Amino acid sequence: MQYEAVIGLEVHVQVKTRSKMFTRVAAGFGAPPNTLTDPVVLALPGVLPVMNKAALDAVIKVGLMLGCEIAPVCKWDRKNYFYPDSPKNYQISQYDQPVCRGGAVEIELPGASRNIMGGHQKIPLTRIHLEEDVGKLNHAGGESLIDYNRAGTPLMEIVSEPAIHSAEEAFAYLTALKMIMIYGDISDCDMEKGQMRCDANVSIRPAGATTLGTKVELKNLNSISFVRDGLAHEIKRQTAVVEAGGTIVQETRDYDGQTGTSQSLRSKEMAHDYRYFPDPDLMPVKVDAQWKTALQAGLPELPFDKQRRFFAEYQLPYTITSVLVPDRELSDYFEQLVKNGSDPLFAANWVVNQLLREKPDLKSERLRPARVTDFLLIYQKGAISSSAVTTVSAGIFKTDEEPAAIIGRMGLWQSTDTDELERWCVEAIAANPKSVVDFRAGKENAINAMKGFVMKQSKGRANPRLVDEILRRKLAATG
Repeated sequence: MQYEAVIGLEVHVQVKTRSKMFTRVAAGFGAPPNTLTDPVVLALPGVLPVMNKAALDAVIKVGLMLGCEIAPVCKWDRKNYFYPDSPKNYQISQYDQPVCRGGAVEIELPGASRNIMGGHQKIPLTRIHLEEDVGKLNHAGGESLIDYNRAGTPLMEIVSEPAIHSAEEAFAYLTALKMIMIYGDISDCDMEKGQMRCDANVSIRPAGATTLGTKVELKNLNSISFVRDGLAHEIKRQTAVVEAGGTIVQETRDYDGQTGTSQSLRSKEMAHDYRYFPDPDLMPVKVDAQWKTALQAGLPELPFDKQRRFFAEYQLPYTITSVLVPDRELSDYFEQLVKNGSDPLFAANWVVNQLLREKPDLKSERLRPARVTDFLLIYQKGAISSSAVTTVSAGIFKTDEEPAAIIGRMGLWQSTDTDELERWCVEAIAANPKSVVDFRAGKENAINAMKGFVMKQSKGRANPRLVDEILRRKLAATG
């Protein structure tokens, strides 16, 4: 029997703000343990929370980018549970009135065509809500220590519908979501720093069935690749259990990405009783049309929309756009080169094949777009050979000389002296009689031997385009 996986993802994304969700203490990563705290974070008696509007702005922006319905009124709720990482013994979250409902994330399906922008679909969302993060438990040597630096950081939870049907689709979903968050400057989404975390609910059912199977929750998926690998492992495990006549138990499992194995953490009840109730210290928030319009004006172009535009406007191939588009800074840099006058294909190929080798700082003075454009225009006009591009590029990366000066110093200017080129071409025709006969007989490639002769005589300085034109003209005239 064939089985279909049904997967829903709960993705937590830390919102990039200067301060925490309900207090002015700094938010960040890497500070000494328990230094990014204050009486509000530590829930000392008598403190009161004050909402960070910048965090709510960020979540509304995400909702607008993903086509969500933005709630006209959202409110704050207390999610009650007792665990050492939450000093208040409750978490300020959103329950029945989240900021965003619905919406979707566009993904590129695994195995989609790499020649055109096809093979895309949208994964529907259930909701996006805002809450505060909790502290981090560190386990070592039989002891557990708590670092509250993370506690109180604005945290967005993005809940998908159970509409993902393979581990590869989940990988594509998380990759697309991460790109969108970075494009919108919402979060850096560094999973090693806990800025993006994912829990996955997965079940299987007979192919064609509409009812959901018993779900298993996977925890500790601390990279996008581990999410993919963990889901693939769990789908295979559940299939083996069912085919052996067993029953899937609803539980939470821990996936170890290093060993590729999972183990049961705890049995999963049908629902937790978090005893939600409205937070009495925080007022509901009204999101009016003016607020949304102001944020809408600052939304970025979404990654796949940009990729489609690069295809249509610049005729760039998939292989190039798939490198440029995921990095907003890189794609913006490329477009600046084009605005300065560079040919799009020349510029894109140089960025992908030369610039990225350097792991560049695009804000470097040596890489200012005007300087690079000067070089690309020289190359574009055929004033240097394609083989000289790497050599000159290295000089641009390592020196402050202008591109023309580097080319002159290294003797890389191509000859465009037509008298000199004419003489070399006459010599090439005389030295390659068989190639001349073959070319006139229709063998197009036979001209390459004559071109090679000219390039050798010129020590690589002859302009290949002009050589080709002169050779063809002379071969036609003497035919």
